[in-house]
Amino acid sequence: MAEKRDYYEVLGVQKGASEAELKKAYRKMAVKYHPDQNPGNKEAEEKFKEVNEAYEVLSDPQKRAQYDQFGHAAFDQSMGGAGGGFYGQGFDMGDLGDIFGSMFGFGGFGGGGSARRNGPRRGNDINVNIQVTFEEAIFGCKKEISVAVVDQCETCHGTGAKPGTHAETCSKCGGTGQERVVQQTMFGAVTSVRTCSACHGTGKMIKEPCGTCRGTGKQRKTKKYEVNIPKGIDNGQTIRLAGKGEVGENGGSYGDLLVTVYVQPNRVFVRKGYDIYCDVPITFVQAALGGEIVIKTIDGEEKYTIKPGTQPDTVVTLRGVGVPNLRNPKVRGNQIVTLKVKIPTSLTERQKELLREFYGESGAKESNASTTQSAPQEEEKKKFSDKVKDFFKE
Repeated sequence: MAEKRDYYEVLGVQKGASEAELKKAYRKMAVKYHPDQNPGNKEAEEKFKEVNEAYEVLSDPQKRAQYDQFGHAAFDQSMGGAGGGFYGQGFDMGDLGDIFGSMFGFGGFGGGGSARRNGPRRGNDINVNIQVTFEEAIFGCKKEISVAVVDQCETCHGTGAKPGTHAETCSKCGGTGQERVVQQTMFGAVTSVRTCSACHGTGKMIKEPCGTCRGTGKQRKTKKYEVNIPKGIDNGQTIRLAGKGEVGENGGSYGDLLVTVYVQPNRVFVRKGYDIYCDVPITFVQAALGGEIVIKTIDGEEKYTIKPGTQPDTVVTLRGVGVPNLRNPKVRGNQIVTLKVKIPTSLTERQKELLREFYGESGAKESNASTTQSAPQEEEKKKFSDKVKDFFKE
């Protein structure tokens, strides 16, 4: 049996022909080979049937899609065809394509694999890092950054063709970006679909490429963006700038720019969540007698009154002067202050004598009052006395 001719060749049209072009070509060929115009001509009669068969398939969008993908095998009942699966009723063509694709390394069937690769694809995201100070992270700021991106070519506006020219439909794949390949396997001859080797899946051929991008439609650029750092951002958090990444493929959308923020450490403050922690040194006299001190906060200095007899490592909470909440900057955390009592490392003889007198008086008073004070009070005084001895033992 003679091999069937390509349906597009039969009608004398290109693979990417429109519906109107198909209809026009069909009418011309039908008139040419109509039996009434060629009485008794068997060859013309066969060609008339061939023209009708070709037009019947190509004028139906669904059949045309099947034909474009599988050729005449799509309607060959001995191979399953359009009517009844492939190698048996009910077998899914897409599944079979996946199987053969993984076994032999070529594209899938049923619109998968290469078919999807020719569609619009989103551009790549770009990741960059920036550093901010502790205060900038707390109060927010604006930062200007420069980013190297792959963008649309400014000369050809992404077409890849030299200005004044245009890309043409690939004649090998008809603009689909795919080509059919027949391979012999253990199952027999298998038709697969893969990226067109002529246009590399674009469906277009550029005869005169753009001199700037050399036909790629893309060029690398350096772009500047202003990044808004929100109040309360924490170390390692990421800000997304939608659509500021790389250009997409085949009309796909741009990717995003992902800016990861790293906060420089502060020599005074340490952040934990929305609270700020710090240590504040006080003298032994301030701890014993009490008094007013100045505590540094991220908003400035704040006065605080120490109670007499303040113990080492006493924790003080300053409310509402911590980190602003990212979702509601009006809500802020607290500042947690640990009071660190400084012990003198060198004392004069006079200072030592005064401290001995102080300890002697404190010990005598405790002894005289032992009969009237409760056990907990005596224990508390003893603790304080012991601490004083330990602090000043030289």
